[in-house]
Amino acid sequence: MEKKGELDAMKAPGFEGRRAQRKRKTMTKESTQKGRMEAWERLIQRMAANGPELAHLEGTRTRLEAMLTEAREAAAQQAAHTSGKQEATQKLKVLQVEGERLANVLRGAVKQHFGIRSEKLSEFGMKPFRGRSRKKTEPGLKPTPSPEMPASATPAEDSPKTGQ
Repeated sequence: MEKKGELDAMKAPGFEGRRAQRKRKTMTKESTQKGRMEAWERLIQRMAANGPELAHLEGTRTRLEAMLTEAREAAAQQAAHTSGKQEATQKLKVLQVEGERLANVLRGAVKQHFGIRSEKLSEFGMKPFRGRSRKKTEPGLKPTPSPEMPASATPAEDSPKTGQ
């Protein structure tokens, strides 16, 4: 235990190590634009209140004040563009929905005019109706003629016709 006491005596007063120094920050650094501008404004006000003592920093304070004014104007302009962008996006969505409705009406009218089977529809980006393709039966499932029946005869031909 004596060594621990000896080591403590060797440290400089107020020295608590690197880790303790990192934790002891009294003021946090602003990371948002609004927070930075508010911090600048507070600094400018405090500098102005202590003007006689800090007369040698007056030029720098006025430059920061001008920069703060310019930053506020830029932020206002950005906000105006953001709201304008949102309005434009909403308008674009409405226009797309209405435009799609009109396009569907026109496509229907073109199909009505030319007919659903007309090859002219392909000029308008639509597929003409060409009929449904029949399902192909597998070769193993195809009915084979029975040995009692001739290959050319079908059951319909052998049955007597009704109504005659």
